[in-house]
Amino acid sequence: MADLKPPRSAVGERETLLSLLQYQRDSLVRKVTQLPPGAERLRLVPSETTLLWLVEHLAWAEILWVSHRFAGHPLPSSTVYDTLAEALAAYQEAWTTVDEIVVASDLDDLCRLTDEAVNLRWVLTHLLQETARHAGHADILRELIDGRTGR
Repeated sequence: MADLKPPRSAVGERETLLSLLQYQRDSLVRKVTQLPPGAERLRLVPSETTLLWLVEHLAWAEILWVSHRFAGHPLPSSTVYDTLAEALAAYQEAWTTVDEIVVASDLDDLCRLTDEAVNLRWVLTHLLQETARHAGHADILRELIDGRTGR
């Protein structure tokens, strides 16, 4: 697996946040591609975190924070998937939804459905750190599964 460096640029704040978020999204997807059969469900740590769960969780987190809490849209009825391919499709669909909302909004706009006053800038920063954190978890799991490493 290639060790890809994060993007560097001198663009605006929104573009920087979206670029770094996409880098982390793509990093997670690289961790779960070309897995040995059944590896997406292997529980290799005491927390029972799996590669499939990480993809499901991040798809849910993006929809929960941006589409629901920020934009006020209803939540999907299900976020558990039978296959890794289904979870990845949902995750990548979430990217489109989230990015469209972000591009059409101001970073200072507040979430509509939260008890605390947080703006879109905070939400994107939160998703960036959450995605990076879980991409790191996926890196460790993948290394335990077949030794593959890299961003």
